[in-house]
Amino acid sequence: MDEFELIRRFFDTSVDDPDVILGVGDDGAIIRPTPGKEQVQVIDTLVEGVHFPRDGDPADIGYRVVAVNLSDIAAMGANPRYMMLGLSLPPKEESWIPAFADGLFAAAAEHGVTLVGGDTTSGETIVTTVHMTGELETGGAILRSGATPGDIIYVTGTFGDAAAGLRLREGGRHDEFLMQRFWRPDARVQAGLQLVGRATAAIDVSDGLLGDLMKLLQASSVGAVVDIERVPLSDALKSHFAIGEQRQLALTGGDDYELCFTAGAAEVPSDLHCTAIGEITTTGELQCRLDGAIVDYDSSGYRHFQ
Repeated sequence: MDEFELIRRFFDTSVDDPDVILGVGDDGAIIRPTPGKEQVQVIDTLVEGVHFPRDGDPADIGYRVVAVNLSDIAAMGANPRYMMLGLSLPPKEESWIPAFADGLFAAAAEHGVTLVGGDTTSGETIVTTVHMTGELETGGAILRSGATPGDIIYVTGTFGDAAAGLRLREGGRHDEFLMQRFWRPDARVQAGLQLVGRATAAIDVSDGLLGDLMKLLQASSVGAVVDIERVPLSDALKSHFAIGEQRQLALTGGDDYELCFTAGAAEVPSDLHCTAIGEITTTGELQCRLDGAIVDYDSSGYRHFQ
């Protein structure tokens, strides 16, 4: 089938959002902005063989490309609304495309996101991009730049799971929970919404906890100390790896798509499941502490093109 038939069959779905004046099928989408709201625009690209294994399930690939964008929206305290899809695809058996679309729409439906347009083309490898729009109250965005000395550093969820799943896979082993944490990360949209007006700064952790925390510290011109033993780990991760490798995966493994944020102790809602792992300091540097002693740790995390 050609590009237009592909779009018509798998991506041109009915839209029940009254603010979508014109969606898929024309040269562009027409959206009615919500009065009194600001927009957040995010975009992420996933490349086969770089961001996901070449033999990945198409439904998981579709889900993942939406979820990683939802995580960025969550980090800014916004409510996700619309997305556009870019898909470059080599010749595939016809069953690949509906499975990909199923995963894409499943992730979107969890948070009420509407597909309003995009582009498809042929290429030598799978490259999929989602551009997503979120909304928030005027002046309500949570930025990376608001952390102040004395703030506590919190994280949602557990760390190292996705990287652990991939490491097991490379060694010919499998853990379903850990691989699901890679393929279908749980974007913390509701947590982000709860943190509006409470968190002083936030970032979504995609390239490794320490590496992404460093970006937040640089944006806020502050330092931090992190207590390594307080970083939350899943039982699945702990069951497969020795303590040293557990910590390395959790601190630098990447693909967690959890939130790391700063706030005063009294500002965190009691029903928000998060863990305090350290505090913001005036040192201007990131220090890691283990059992009360400062230790050396690589904080570089994942970096593209290196």
